[in-house]
Amino acid sequence: MERRDRLRMIMVKLDTEGQLERLLKAHEDEAAAFGAAEEGDGGPHTYPFYTEGSNALLEARIDIAKYSIVRAALRLGCARWRRDDPDEDLDAEINWALKQAGDLTLDCSEIGDDRPLTDCSFSYDGTKLATCAMSGVIKLWSMPQVTKVATLKGHTERATDVVFSPVDNHIATASADHTAILWRLWDIYTGVELLLQEGHSRSVYGLCFDQDGSLAASCGFDALARAWDLRTGRSILALEGHVKPVFGVSFSPNGYHLATGGEDNTCRIWDLRKRKCIHIILAHSNLISQVKFEPQEGYFLANASYDMTAKVWSARDFKHIKTLSGHESKVTALDIIGDGQCIATVAHDRTIKLWSCQSNEKGKAMDIDQL
Repeated sequence: MERRDRLRMIMVKLDTEGQLERLLKAHEDEAAAFGAAEEGDGGPHTYPFYTEGSNALLEARIDIAKYSIVRAALRLGCARWRRDDPDEDLDAEINWALKQAGDLTLDCSEIGDDRPLTDCSFSYDGTKLATCAMSGVIKLWSMPQVTKVATLKGHTERATDVVFSPVDNHIATASADHTAILWRLWDIYTGVELLLQEGHSRSVYGLCFDQDGSLAASCGFDALARAWDLRTGRSILALEGHVKPVFGVSFSPNGYHLATGGEDNTCRIWDLRKRKCIHIILAHSNLISQVKFEPQEGYFLANASYDMTAKVWSARDFKHIKTLSGHESKVTALDIIGDGQCIATVAHDRTIKLWSCQSNEKGKAMDIDQL
């Protein structure tokens, strides 16, 4: 029904602009040429069913392929080295990481905005935290003191997402004003849209990229998550299982596990190699607003929920490790820094809360530069 409504709106717009008749004529010419070619061949046709993209899109996909191949080779080489190294004790390392996650306690709480906060993101070096709010304002905070250092105004309606680039201080934000903005610390530059990708039947709510840079995953109100190959633009996998809208999606650093969470209060773990869900975590008593794997090794994952808590789970057996309780309203987002020794959460109570490990030398927030 929604696709038919969208097609009807597009056709009305094209008709108003005087382009509909020209497009229909082009379609008829293509169909006639296709029919003639099929009759001449006397066999199966080879008509390419795709829309040709721009040269800029082709160049971008080539760059993505070159970048992701190198990243994937490094990741696989490191995994093989760790597997074959007799001195490598992976179980001990995982146990240490899970113990650290179990020791997380509330270390700092700060009012982040006059309106409810909607998302947060650590910078790649852990020295900054970016937050966004229903006011449309983006704020930058220095870590670990959570001191405001900048306010970025550009959206005219509520800001829904904020994320730091993994390699520099660029910030990307999205908003209900139908715009996405790419910021640097003090100025803004715009780019060219390379591709408008369709694949969900309802609104898309979450998006993430794998660490190799070759895959993206999206989720939305159609209760689906999809994995996309950025080098070809194809949807390579539709992940069906949630019975209500999906709001959070996250790739594990291992490259093949994907976590999703949604309005059915469950977090699902998918194995892209097996192309199926391998575990369902009955995680919360209200909808899950976001899921995140620990970014360095993926030894644990965390969920934010409208039940006013965030929870940490082992990525080895998906057992519960820690509940982060302290917000007085819906927890909308979280982010994890370094090897998981600090987690930031934001909520509708307008506060930013930092959770750090009790095992720190000073018993308080870690020096982020040491991560």
